[in-house]
Parts: sequence; structure tokens; C-alpha cells
Amino acid sequence: MPLGVVVLTDRLVAQGGLDRVVAGAVAGGVRWVVLREKDLPRAERAALAADLRAILAGVGGALVVAGPDPLGGDAVHLPAAGPYPPPIHTVVGRSCHDENELTRLTTEHYATISPIWQTKTKPGYGPPLGVAGLGSLVRASPVPLLALGGVETPEQVTACVKAGAAGVAVLGAIMRAQDPAEASASLTSAYVEAVTPVLTQTRRGVTQVPTSGLRPTVPTQGSSLIARSGRGRPQPPTATRERR
Repeated sequence: MPLGVVVLTDRLVAQGGLDRVVAGAVAGGVRWVVLREKDLPRAERAALAADLRAILAGVGGALVVAGPDPLGGDAVHLPAAGPYPPPIHTVVGRSCHDENELTRLTTEHYATISPIWQTKTKPGYGPPLGVAGLGSLVRASPVPLLALGGVETPEQVTACVKAGAAGVAVLGAIMRAQDPAEASASLTSAYVEAVTPVLTQTRRGVTQVPTSGLRPTVPTQGSSLIARSGRGRPQPPTATRERR
């Protein structure tokens, strides 16, 4: 299921084109991307999905497609309104906004919960749940939750993880970034640090609980590919996983 920093697409605000931004996010450590762009005809959206899968394939990343039609992606993400029951797929997520919607979940593997803070993408949408509201819904949820809405800083990522979120879903902070790789690396590093146990003092000494984390890598070379929603993209890097 999606973990860490999950990027939601918006080609209309992507700086320099959607392919470029997603490739930068992958270079910064992102491994899950949610393709929205629901206003596109299916053929164009399917072609865009294929482009994004190519970016993610080199690092073992996964493409989530918003809506019940997977378009060859690795997962689908459904709106709160339906369909119910959810379609059968390897990974199914759903957008939720309160405890009542969480109680309707059946075979979904995860859900987003929003909005945590005020968001530029959907101004006036809310009211914001805040960190306390997020923590309450995490405890009530039958599935892991991704915090969504207004997550823009490393400090906010840390707060969401400490409240129990499995990760954060981010749109504007990466789509609008002048340097998507740098923005993604900053948020990803905050996530890794937040889920890594700190040294704890015991009566017999210092104990560290081992955990695993994902460190972002930066590509050393790039190539131009066609972009239906922007300019060319760099070749994605190889993901590095290490035991801490």
C-alpha cells in the first residue's frame, strides 16, 4: 500500500510539465504517484498513465489511478461517493473526510483523510481536521490513513506521522515547486526521520530499535521523452533501501 510521501498529479499547475515534475519527485525519493487528470479523454489519460509508469518503473515505484479504471496502473483510488462495493484490484484506496466515511470501508487497503490543513488546491474546503483530528481518525480507522490537504513542509510531515498517519499525500508543494526533486527530498527525509526510532535510554545502556527507511537518490544524467502534459523528463534514478 502507499507509504511515505505520495504525490497527487495536477498537470494544470505542474511547473514545466507533469512528466518533469513527476520525474523530479521520483529523484527526490517519491515511490507512489496518484494520477488524477479526470477531465482528460480516456485515451489521453491512458497514454499519460503509460508515461508515468515508465518513470516509476526504473525505481520500483507504483502508479495509482484515481477512479475505478486502473489504466494499467498498480492501484486504484476511489472517491468517497463510490462505487460501493469497491472493485477487486491488487490495491484499492478511497478518499475519506470523516469517521462516518471511514466506517463504510470494506475491502479497501488504505484511505486518504482530508483536509488536515487549509489547502490552496481546494480553498474553503473543510473545515481542516488538524493534527488532533487526524490522530482521532487514525485510531478509528480500520485501514492505514494517508494525511492529505495543506501538507507543504517537513514539520507538517513529521506531525502527521507522529499522529499515526502511514504517510502524506501531497499535491501543491511538489506540483508547484521550482525544484520538485529538492521539495520531494525534503519531505521524504522528514518522513524517514519521523518513522525511525530515536535512541532510547535504558537502565542498562542505550538501545536502538532497528528499522528500514528509504533515502532519496539524485540522477546523474537524463534524457528527453515526449510529454503530453509538458516538456521532457530526466531518466529516473535507482531506489536505494537500507537497513538502519
